[in-house]
Amino acid sequence: MPLPTRVKIVDVGPRDGLQNEKQPVPAAVKIELVHRLQDAGLKEIEVTSYVSPKWVPQMSDNAEVMAGIRRVAGVRYSVLTPNMQGFEAALASRPDEIVVFGAASEAFSQKNINCSIAESIERFAPVVAAARAQGIAVRGAMSCTVGCPYEGDIAPEKVGYLAGLMKGVGVQRVDVADTIGVGTPRRVQAAIEATLAHYALDDVSGHFHDTYGQALANTLAALELGVWNFQSSVAGLGGCPYAKGATGNVATEDLVFMLHGMGIDTGIDLDKLIDAGQYISGFLQRPSNSRVAKAVLAKRAG
Repeated sequence: MPLPTRVKIVDVGPRDGLQNEKQPVPAAVKIELVHRLQDAGLKEIEVTSYVSPKWVPQMSDNAEVMAGIRRVAGVRYSVLTPNMQGFEAALASRPDEIVVFGAASEAFSQKNINCSIAESIERFAPVVAAARAQGIAVRGAMSCTVGCPYEGDIAPEKVGYLAGLMKGVGVQRVDVADTIGVGTPRRVQAAIEATLAHYALDDVSGHFHDTYGQALANTLAALELGVWNFQSSVAGLGGCPYAKGATGNVATEDLVFMLHGMGIDTGIDLDKLIDAGQYISGFLQRPSNSRVAKAVLAKRAG
């Protein structure tokens, strides 16, 4: 299959990237980060989550952040809603899309939300139905699609099972996520192929963590199957609490540099993207996790 000529990227930095930060990040900083990302050309941004502040205090300012964003036509703003209560709270913020989640690992599902995979998706059914009744798009994040910290390797059949359950409750598109970053190209392709038995190519995206340095290789493997939607995090924000030393999400800067180098259009201005990463890294008082950003910033300084 010929490689896609254009790729759409969802930057998950403001939500997935910042949610595990121990130091509080003020709403104003999160809003400015979203503004910088959309100014750099991002057309999809995962902004925040409507979860209990008891469990994720970093996201307790969700309504303030959503209210403070300067919305741009053509940009999709998504939020994570883990239950009906979260969805109802999110409604006032007028998200373009909500994100629900499920794991391809039974052990991961039991340890994280104390129920089976099937039960977890059944719980989301009313949330999905309510969102679609309101004209809000629904995306499903499928975690642990190639490896799990408790079960080890995950068989493609389990990924297909989860994708089928999500399709069954009305989820419109799904992310094939390598949550702990242990995936390698052929295993990632097998997970994607299992998903494609239930979803059209246009409705499948890759979400690869870079714990073992495989995220860009896995992106190329997904491109070879025709996948043209991907998720990443500016400055490589985000770790994985289940994998010690995990660098978390692949950096959007690194992904964009690779895609542009392959002649694949993203609509993103790499220099502005690097500036956005510098902005949030400066607030967090640590260097960016993006290798491309480090190289470009060193060249600028020189």
